[in-house]
Amino acid sequence: MSAFSHTLQRVAKYVEIYYDVRHLTLAVRAFNFDQFLRTTPNLFTMEIRNIAIIAHVDHGKTTLTDALMRQTGMFAEGESMDSNALEQERGITIYSKNTSAIWKGTKINIVDTPGHADFGSEVERVLRSIDCVLLIVDAQEGPMPQTRFVLKKSLELGLRPIVVINKIDKPAANPDETEEKVLELFMDLGASKEQLDFPVVYAIGREGVAMRKLDDERKDLAPMLDLVLEHVPVASKEGQDALPLRAQPFNLAYDNYLGRLAIVRVVDGTIKNSDTVIVLKTDSTSYKGKVTKLFAFKGINREEVSELVAGDIGIVAGIPEIFIGETIAHSADVAQLPAITVDEPTIELNFLVNNSPFAGREGKFVTSRQIRERLEKELEINVGLRVDFASSSGDTFKVSGRGELHVAILLENMRREGFEVQVSQPQVIIKDIDGVKCEPFEEVTIDVPSESQGVVIQKLGERGALMTNMTQTHNTIRMIFEGPTRGLLGYRNQFVVDTKGEGIMASRVIGFKPYAGAIARRAVGSMVSMATGKALGYSLANLQERGELYIGPNVEVYEGMVIGNTSKGDEMPVNPTKGKQLTNMRASGTDDALNLVPPHPVGIENGLEIMDKDEYLEITPKSVRLRKQFLTETERSRNKRKD
Repeated sequence: MSAFSHTLQRVAKYVEIYYDVRHLTLAVRAFNFDQFLRTTPNLFTMEIRNIAIIAHVDHGKTTLTDALMRQTGMFAEGESMDSNALEQERGITIYSKNTSAIWKGTKINIVDTPGHADFGSEVERVLRSIDCVLLIVDAQEGPMPQTRFVLKKSLELGLRPIVVINKIDKPAANPDETEEKVLELFMDLGASKEQLDFPVVYAIGREGVAMRKLDDERKDLAPMLDLVLEHVPVASKEGQDALPLRAQPFNLAYDNYLGRLAIVRVVDGTIKNSDTVIVLKTDSTSYKGKVTKLFAFKGINREEVSELVAGDIGIVAGIPEIFIGETIAHSADVAQLPAITVDEPTIELNFLVNNSPFAGREGKFVTSRQIRERLEKELEINVGLRVDFASSSGDTFKVSGRGELHVAILLENMRREGFEVQVSQPQVIIKDIDGVKCEPFEEVTIDVPSESQGVVIQKLGERGALMTNMTQTHNTIRMIFEGPTRGLLGYRNQFVVDTKGEGIMASRVIGFKPYAGAIARRAVGSMVSMATGKALGYSLANLQERGELYIGPNVEVYEGMVIGNTSKGDEMPVNPTKGKQLTNMRASGTDDALNLVPPHPVGIENGLEIMDKDEYLEITPKSVRLRKQFLTETERSRNKRKD
């Protein structure tokens, strides 16, 4: 049978033919084209390009991706890559996400990555699955710390980036200067000659327009998409889908019905539904598995397919023990793909069962077994997280993460799911390298108005940071510091106050360096409740003169709960439940109205910053409280004598 006849037979399954009595002819009633393409993917094999969009936080990655998806018809108006509730609230990308678009007969697989340094592990593993990156740079801010981090990882893998200078409509935007700074950054990072010859496209993501030259017509994103087709290599060479199968998971997901899902890049060969596969682990062992379902990306939605070919990115279900960086093959004889490695965590803290007097009032999941199961589930998809179950004991679990925000996002998700938990103060991870005690150091980039530079330099100097560079643009000062992570923990909240909310602070971990010595992280003491009950306005009006309050009137408190800070001493026991003594005597001015200063409520992120080493942060579905580890003053005094 000829190939053409075989093709017609396959087409005929999806064509409904009927006899038209009026015209005595045969006619086609319906042709289910979508189903036809879905079940016969190799009949019209389209070229595939795989790209990732990388940038510093808030440089416009997701806005640009959303506009691109709308213009290629993959998104309806109002849809966004940031579909997670936390992402929409915070306006940042937390999880890397896959999507795809069709442009001029070519399928473009796109991975939108987070821009915050705490989620750098998401970016690191994604870069191994794609063939090119779109490096987005703000035309006003220029390259920032995370720009350097993600670009360094891309250049090390031999990728040739496309530079997108975004937000060129900003009042202080300087695209030419930004391009020069990007070129300098490429050279600093040791880019090859081929990588230095990077193409540049200018964009306004909010308006959904891109231009090859600044004076070109601002119409749509077609120039950027055309550049992707010109510059990005085809995902698979001819005949690569006939090679023995090799696929590698670079991300994990979870489905309540299908279990663990592996998001894979098919490097060689073809993987089909119901295939029996061999999974080659990174420790050189292997095990068998069976593929139960395959999905490809169509926009942000997944679509079931019968096979995935070389070069494509899709989802494999049915292998419950699969992990990132392993190799999926049909035979154990194939060469294993290089393992995907991510940077180590920098901070650690303890997760504990909530044992406060208010424990169990709001949460559904409060036991150590339930917390353990939740952390085990998180480890399946969060590769930047570590949980040391071996050294954990009873109701305590030691958790390590990439930063305060990384851990705060996990805690926020847990509280929304109904968990109650309390955590200890975050501590940096200390390592012994060649007999030298070392700790993580960060490079901090700060943009502040000129009038705020003095206080910032003073505060960071007290925390062990050294300034390495300073430049001025108009009234904005850019300062670059290097200092220990230990000193920077808890500074962001103070930075906002010192700069009156006008400063921008970004950081990246630059490695482990020798221990920097003693650093005072906390300049205030704790205002600790010595009674249980409801806080009253009369008492709080007197206490607010002694420091900053974290609670308002009519809030329930318990003995040992931290209700504010005080500028004098380490600890000040107070009674916020004390009411006014009523008598029959009246005097002028006695019943004046109380003027309460609005409290500074404790949230998860600022709670991790302001807590002391002898305190816990109590997190429940409706409340976040600070408390002392030992609730009564007697217990705290006894513990201090032991120390």
